[in-house]
Amino acid sequence: MCSKPSLLLTMGFLLLSLPIPAAEQSDSDSQGVAVPFSWIRVVPYEASQGELRRLYDIVGGASGNIDNVVKVHSLRPHTLEGHYTLYRSVLHDPANQLPAWFLETLGVYTSLLNHGDYSVAHHALGLRHALNQDKRTDTILEALESDQPDMAFSGKELALLLYARQLTLTPRHLEKEDVERLRSAGATDGEILEANQVVSYFNYANRVLNGLGVTTEGDVLGTSPRTR
Repeated sequence: MCSKPSLLLTMGFLLLSLPIPAAEQSDSDSQGVAVPFSWIRVVPYEASQGELRRLYDIVGGASGNIDNVVKVHSLRPHTLEGHYTLYRSVLHDPANQLPAWFLETLGVYTSLLNHGDYSVAHHALGLRHALNQDKRTDTILEALESDQPDMAFSGKELALLLYARQLTLTPRHLEKEDVERLRSAGATDGEILEANQVVSYFNYANRVLNGLGVTTEGDVLGTSPRTR
C-alpha cells in the first residue's frame, strides 16, 4: 500500500525545481573599499551618492562626524536608515521621560554585559556629557564595570538596571512578575518600555558591531545628536 508523499517532501521537490537566479552585485557593493575598522567593505563619504549621501549628511550634522557604526551599514543604506531611526528614538527623542543620562547608563551597562566594547567607549562618554557630574559619573562607571549597580543606585533606577541585566543575559527566564517588580519600585509602564527599548537596542547594535569587527578607529568618541 503506497502512502501519500509528505507535505514537506513535496515542497522540497518544488523548491529544488525552481531556477536559481544568478547573483547580482549592487552598485553600492562595487563602491565599497576595505578599511581597517571593519571586516567588510564600506562606502566612504566621498564616494557616496543618492540615498547614502543623504543619510550620511543627516547623521553627520553640522560637525560632519560619521562614526564607524554608521559607515558599516553603507553597502545597504536602508539598514542604516533603520538603525539610525531606532537609535534616535530610544536614546534622543524628547518624548522619553527617563533622563538622558540614565538611558545612557542603561546602554553602557548592557554593553558591558554583552561585551560591546565599541558602545562602551562611545556611551560612557555620552553618559559623562549628559550627566555633567564627573565624580558621580566615575562612581556609576565603577559600579557598572564591577557588575554591582547597587553600589551607585537604589530604588527604581536599580530595579531597571537589574531588569537590563536579566533581559541581556537570561531573557528566557523573564516573567510577568519581573515587570510587576519594576512597577512596585516606582517605574511607570512607559518608563519600563523606554528601558526595554534601550536594552534591546544595545543588544542588537552590539551584535552588529561585534559580528562585523567594527572598532572605534577614527571615530570621535562621545558625540551624539545632542552634541553635533
